[in-house]
Amino acid sequence: MAASNLTLRLVSAAVAVPPLLALLFLGPAWAWLLFLLVVGALPGALEVFDMACPGDTRAKIVGVALTWTVALALWWWPVEPRLLVTVLLVLPFVSIAFALWRLREISVSALQLAIATFAPVWVGVGVGSVALARVLGGNDGPAYALLCLMIAWLGDTGGYFAGRFLGKHKLFERVSPKKTVEGAIGGLVAVVLGTLAVRATLLPSMPVRDAVVLGVVGALLGTVGDLGESLLKRSVGVKDSGGIVPGHGGMLDRIDAVLLTAPLMLLYLVWIR
Repeated sequence: MAASNLTLRLVSAAVAVPPLLALLFLGPAWAWLLFLLVVGALPGALEVFDMACPGDTRAKIVGVALTWTVALALWWWPVEPRLLVTVLLVLPFVSIAFALWRLREISVSALQLAIATFAPVWVGVGVGSVALARVLGGNDGPAYALLCLMIAWLGDTGGYFAGRFLGKHKLFERVSPKKTVEGAIGGLVAVVLGTLAVRATLLPSMPVRDAVVLGVVGALLGTVGDLGESLLKRSVGVKDSGGIVPGHGGMLDRIDAVLLTAPLMLLYLVWIR
């Protein structure tokens, strides 16, 4: 990454992070949900469907609608569990019906069908988990939601610097040529230290063991999420999922790890906390 691009990333983060934290810790839960739907799920879904179905505006609209539906069903899941089950059961039928209705080139129909079923769950559940963590965490909800984001972003930051200065061994060159084993280890260390720092300052009731396990598993999931999005981009021949975030590429490039680390946090809140 060039120095100018790194500077642009830092400036973008400095501008975006303070209002995001203010909304998370001071705003109502519904405002946090609305923010995530508009800023996260909307561009994230658009970018996925733009890569898989270029030029198909209707596919993008349906993709966003399905993604929002999944996210909202997850949001209401603690109140009405049947809603989420119904949405997940009906989603494959809707995706198949839409693919048949919008059938174009047979050669790409399998990819488009798979994306229409997978992307709403991938993006919708990931974004919905960040929103729901704010609620299920009780008084500590904002801290748990913040931890969802920090696990992903610290893994990315730690991985970048460790890979830049220490990286020698490729992690998965066919999918992401720049990622290294050393970068992945650096990201894991950064995530564990960050998780312990959040635990010490904002979540003192969380056992240290839980913080370490969340950090390790979260770092691994974040790496998988990053590689998964890289695989998607490489398969359709694009470098960035979009250009909505200065210095960062598309929104999906920023939240690809969050889409897997946030469900981890939600499972922790449901099953262990």
